[in-house]
Amino acid sequence: MPKRERVMSMSVELPLWRALTAYRVLTMLYAVGLFVTSYDSYDRPGIAVAYFAVLCVWTLATLPRVQNATACTKRFLTADLLVALTGILLTPLVVSDQHIQESGPTLPSIWTAGSVLAFAIKGGWRWAAFASTPVAAANLIERGHPARDTVHNVILVWVASIAIGYVVEVARASERTLARALEIEAATRERERLARDIHDSVLQVLAMVQRRGAVIGGEAAELGRMAGEQEVALRTLVSRGLVPVSRVSRDAAEGAVVVAVDEGGSEHEDGPVDLRALLAPFAAARVNLAEPGAPVLLAPAAARELAAAVGAALDNVREHAGEQARAWILVEDEPDAVIVTVRDDGPGIAAGRLAQAEGEGRLGVAQSIRGRLRDLGGGAELVSTPGQGTEVELTVPKQQVERGKAGTG
Repeated sequence: MPKRERVMSMSVELPLWRALTAYRVLTMLYAVGLFVTSYDSYDRPGIAVAYFAVLCVWTLATLPRVQNATACTKRFLTADLLVALTGILLTPLVVSDQHIQESGPTLPSIWTAGSVLAFAIKGGWRWAAFASTPVAAANLIERGHPARDTVHNVILVWVASIAIGYVVEVARASERTLARALEIEAATRERERLARDIHDSVLQVLAMVQRRGAVIGGEAAELGRMAGEQEVALRTLVSRGLVPVSRVSRDAAEGAVVVAVDEGGSEHEDGPVDLRALLAPFAAARVNLAEPGAPVLLAPAAARELAAAVGAALDNVREHAGEQARAWILVEDEPDAVIVTVRDDGPGIAAGRLAQAEGEGRLGVAQSIRGRLRDLGGGAELVSTPGQGTEVELTVPKQQVERGKAGTG
């Protein structure tokens, strides 16, 4: 079945950068509005006008710089902080003494916090603490003495920026953990799918070559022995598998990158398929198929996997019960699920044999049957009594039908 790789980029920082962009623009307009409404309190309005012209041009021209962590370089952060500090230190030169005594706003006002927050989002709480310190010193110099409201504002900016920086660091760590977990899940599912496919093809052939070689003898026996060794090695590789290292983006702007493996093809099907058509080839002289008179519709991927699980169950019948064993397939279309039962008249399975086989890397039941049904949201129940045959009940929830119908729209 064809596969395709879907790359999902996750970044909890992007909303923060968008919020910072909006904050810078709004606080720029707010600072200009404060200047206009308190114009009479300025002794040297010309200097203030020149500063606000620089502030507006700088804010609008650097909007692309606060779109993501990559664009927000250390050089930009330093220049941005200097613009804020310059405005704070210019305030005593352009306003009256009364303005300062009444705790009037500085020229950049709360726009300064945007510069500190950029440090916090870019580098975490340590960068935030570093940027807050010169801002605090500049505010104390502007006021001339440590007034209560000035100290209050300084501490507020300090605590808020450090808290936001810490939250960003925690979010980044959580994002990397989630990316790793999602990729492990995707890799595990792909490994299980490969294990099923290999069991249904290569391992069955190797096992047959081993048995036939032992019967024929001579050079064929040696070939059978080699096939048996390769079967054991391949089973071991499939059962252990390899989980690739999670790919975390080197570009912090992109966030963590998760690679998910999807089963392709099913989303391009025309719609639900009739399960009966996929099970019909299994009917033979010693395999009886009983099915409803009406179509049993399932999503294409679900129908194929369910049919493959039925095929794996019949392979087990032929391998363990012998070519002369009889098997019966019963298809039931229930209101909330599709149930397929495979029963044989073989010798049955001894207690504990399935767990032992799974430990040896024989994944016929664990992966080819139960694994397939688990991936579909269903289940497989196996009942076996020594001397009375084996019965495997495969259940797929009816929601798979609805998914198939939805895919036709």
